[in-house]
Amino acid sequence: MTSLVAAGPAGIPDLVVRTTRIPDPGDLTRLIPADVPPTDVLSWVRSGDGIVGWGRAAEIETGGTGRFRDAGDWWQEVITSAICRSEVDLPGAGLVAFGSFAFSKNSPAGGSLIVPSTVVGRRGGIAWVTRISDRLEPSTAPGVAADPVGPGAARFSDGALSGAQWTQAVAHAVRGILAGDVDKVVMARDVIADTDAPIDPRWLIGRLATRYANTWTFAVDGLVGATPEMLVRREKGLVTSRVLAGTIQRTGDDAHDLALAGSLARSSKDLEEHEYAVRSVADSLRPHCSSMNVPESPFVLHLPNVMHLATDVVGVLADYTTSLTLAESLHPSAAVCGTPTDAAAAMIGSLEHLDRGRYAGPVGWLDASGDGEWGIALRSGQLDAADPTRMRLFAGCGIVAGSEPEAELAESESKLLPMREALAD
Repeated sequence: MTSLVAAGPAGIPDLVVRTTRIPDPGDLTRLIPADVPPTDVLSWVRSGDGIVGWGRAAEIETGGTGRFRDAGDWWQEVITSAICRSEVDLPGAGLVAFGSFAFSKNSPAGGSLIVPSTVVGRRGGIAWVTRISDRLEPSTAPGVAADPVGPGAARFSDGALSGAQWTQAVAHAVRGILAGDVDKVVMARDVIADTDAPIDPRWLIGRLATRYANTWTFAVDGLVGATPEMLVRREKGLVTSRVLAGTIQRTGDDAHDLALAGSLARSSKDLEEHEYAVRSVADSLRPHCSSMNVPESPFVLHLPNVMHLATDVVGVLADYTTSLTLAESLHPSAAVCGTPTDAAAAMIGSLEHLDRGRYAGPVGWLDASGDGEWGIALRSGQLDAADPTRMRLFAGCGIVAGSEPEAELAESESKLLPMREALAD
């Protein structure tokens, strides 16, 4: 990988980082310039706050089993050689990198950390701009960019498997669970979207951030989506992970949805699926924490399209483990793979017939202190590097002994809805 800025003796970029407080810039997703290449659009926004970025001051691409470790080692060297000046002491200010990593160590999608040349952030009423390059740059507030243009009509077609073939794969998974091969397995499927005009990721993140404001709207290296699941947040010694497992589709009728939420909270099938996911997260975080709080019962998280059983696991960090290393230790959780992990991964490999790429892998950011936020890349799609009018969308469902294949297919369709709607012109 070649750095885009001047590099020191070890090949690590010598970055000059300047963060300046600015007046509230408004909608962060509207600030990204129109001439930014699609893969250089960077976003991590929730309920209006967060960070967006563009450009590439430095980057690294990694692969295989060492994709997290190699990225983390590189980041530590970048931090050591950087010169930072900041008027803002908040997570996301100063030197930051956006990242995304493949679900599987065997995927050619690998992983990447990208240091933007410009970052704009807002948190708790405080806004800032950070300029990063090989020289001191003025940190003036960016202006609102030209409105993105929609991609026109979108047409959707089967990916690796048709709906009927995928339900058959789910039925195979259920038989394997009943035979004792695994306790739970998460089955993903893909759908191909073809549009009339090139897909502008600024269009997608703007629409996702508006409709799904309480999710984390992300864009990193052409991977775009709105995830409701926080894999791990590290902030000033506190570690948090939001676990989602167990889903029911909303109807749009508030009274009926309230009743459905109650049935979800009592569903033995969904509670079993959720318990596996919570246990896997708690077991992975425990070695890094001096104390932990793991609620006994989940709550129901309401999203515009679905409702999930959710649990927030919180711990006090006992060592200097960066948010990226914590994300590595948590991945893959039972929420995206299954349990036992190795057996579930093997079943996924034999039944899904697709490479997930960076879908269901960690996506997010980290700063120079090691703090950061890493979600699971769900409700997302990957832009096609060779065809700007094509995008590959993904959805997945947790399968346990009580799963019904047709119901799981319907659930996957509801999870594809955010990206389908975002593509609609």
